[in-house]
Amino acid sequence: MTGGNRSSIRQRRVSAELRRLREARGMSCEEVAHALGCSVSKISRMETGVRGLNVDDVATILGVLHVPAKLREELLGLVRNSAERNVVQIHGKLPEPLKDLIRAENEAAALYNYESLLVPGLLQTGDYARTVIRAGDPTLPELEVDELVTNRMARQALLSRTRGPTLTVIIDEMVLRRPIGAPGVQAGQLQHLLAMSQRPKVELRVVPFATRQHPGLGGPLMILDFDDQPTLVSFDARSISGLLEEEPVIKRARLTWRGLLAVALSAEDSARLIAEIAGELT
Repeated sequence: MTGGNRSSIRQRRVSAELRRLREARGMSCEEVAHALGCSVSKISRMETGVRGLNVDDVATILGVLHVPAKLREELLGLVRNSAERNVVQIHGKLPEPLKDLIRAENEAAALYNYESLLVPGLLQTGDYARTVIRAGDPTLPELEVDELVTNRMARQALLSRTRGPTLTVIIDEMVLRRPIGAPGVQAGQLQHLLAMSQRPKVELRVVPFATRQHPGLGGPLMILDFDDQPTLVSFDARSISGLLEEEPVIKRARLTWRGLLAVALSAEDSARLIAEIAGELT
């Protein structure tokens, strides 16, 4: 048995894939349970990530679903390696950590994001995203830049879902004042922030320049809370990124977040500041 009662990030990915494969095959949980000789509730718990996954059980299910050998070995490998709780990988074209983050964002009940240099991806305009992606790696082919921009814009769809997560964002005032891209890009981005901050499930707050030091000086932070899964923390350095689920990491992240809330302007004062800076750009 790997994983115990807490599903690791890799096991969550396998759980979601098991459900997708079963539904694509047109089989019910009852039919899969009958094939395994187990209860329907066990299959349900395996597919939702409530329980850890056993390699033998997963292998049997994949056999019942007639999953191709290549995908079968990939999924079983994820189960075998699930004890490695953190997922970290070098950046590349649509890297696995980005896919992990997108899946996690869509499953989360609440997202808490702090950024000190740039507008968070979930609140970026297309022009702003393109400028940032191009500046981050000038060697990227235009086709790949297009793909990354499209991907980033698609991520934002979760903010329009009725059952999508709440999003609380804290940004440094520097994010608002640093001109990004051609004339009009930054102004358009600030207007977009004001519009998004009016949504009932989005809260936007700003740490003002007057704050001499604060916990956010350590870098960006995202905390992902779930209804029925352990909390995750996302980190993004220049060459690596990933999701962490170790308790000490989560505790430090929550402490940092509380410190940021203590020094950030209220949502109302933040909106006034954004509007003021946007006015200076027009």
